[in-house]
Amino acid sequence: MPEISVAFVLGTRPEVVKLAPVVLALQRRREFLPWIVHTGQHREMAETFFSVFGLSPRYDLQVMVEQQSLFYLTSRILEGLERVFRSDRPDLIVVQGDTTSAFCGALASFYLRIPCAHVEAGLRTFAKYSPFPEEMNRVLIGRLADLHFAPTPRSRENLLREGIPNDRIFVTGNTVVDALFAILGRHTTFEHPVLAQEVQDGVTITVTAHRRENWGKGIAEVALAVRDLVVLREDVRVFFPLHPNPLVREVVERELVSIPRVFLLDALPYPDFVRLLAKSHVVVSDSGGVQEEAAALGIPVVVTRDTTERPEIIECGLGVLAGCQRESIVQAVMDFLEKGVAQRKARVFGDGRAAERIVQVLLQFFGFPGVYEEFTPG
Repeated sequence: MPEISVAFVLGTRPEVVKLAPVVLALQRRREFLPWIVHTGQHREMAETFFSVFGLSPRYDLQVMVEQQSLFYLTSRILEGLERVFRSDRPDLIVVQGDTTSAFCGALASFYLRIPCAHVEAGLRTFAKYSPFPEEMNRVLIGRLADLHFAPTPRSRENLLREGIPNDRIFVTGNTVVDALFAILGRHTTFEHPVLAQEVQDGVTITVTAHRRENWGKGIAEVALAVRDLVVLREDVRVFFPLHPNPLVREVVERELVSIPRVFLLDALPYPDFVRLLAKSHVVVSDSGGVQEEAAALGIPVVVTRDTTERPEIIECGLGVLAGCQRESIVQAVMDFLEKGVAQRKARVFGDGRAAERIVQVLLQFFGFPGVYEEFTPG
């Protein structure tokens, strides 16, 4: 029987990290031929991460130009996907999460009547514009996809309330935990010279910021909170890997470039980033993936958003919503540092076996023997 052709549409760093375990798991199966379409939505960041996992795309759409609107980006991705899939039609299209690349991949699958699988399905804030445009992207992908790989039971419940049939939803855990464990098992030291020298005794705080809704004033408030923290605690060192977007980078550099014990870094290779998380006492971030990674490592997270589609981290005591207000961010970090959190790896988002569960479902979907066992948080 011919191999089942499975196309993965991705374009950002988190998509590479979260889909790599699935691509690699399918590569180990003789039934499947997985391949990657890279939209180029995060060109420099994504390309570095491909090499970490030993992957390379079959197609590169190279869609990004400076200061393009969501209208233009969406149309360029769709046009590129049409060209690829009309000439190289897969049996299945896989998308992940809530990016514009993922939405376009799902929409292309619908237009071409190709089955679509959605990894990390069912996350919701129930706030149309928070995060923007991700919340509506994932809602719309939910209407277009044929298979829904929900990371948690709560995600499944969200999909069921939206009318998705139960037999199309599979609780697998989040594939980011697979990637995290695999990388930490292979990389035990820092490659970045600043991290190798400066991550030492004392209190380590890692900060990230990139959300569109936080651009401008929100990110400035995060930076000002960092200034306050190093004044309040002389034992604190803050490591801030910067997103390449100038709307993020310029604001952070303006506020923090010369502040002692604040280290502004270019985007880090994934092994260095997850090792930095593992060494942190507190993380401050607006990233969904960082919430999942930190929880798996038992590191508390101050979420610089008003909502989260991952309420499990709040419920297990490892996260707090602080918004993007300087004072609330500082207070939340100080609370974690002063009260302390017993480091416990929270098994709320996955156990490192999500990719294998997805493979078993795909085997069954295409008529092969497969054994799927649902992920149960613990």
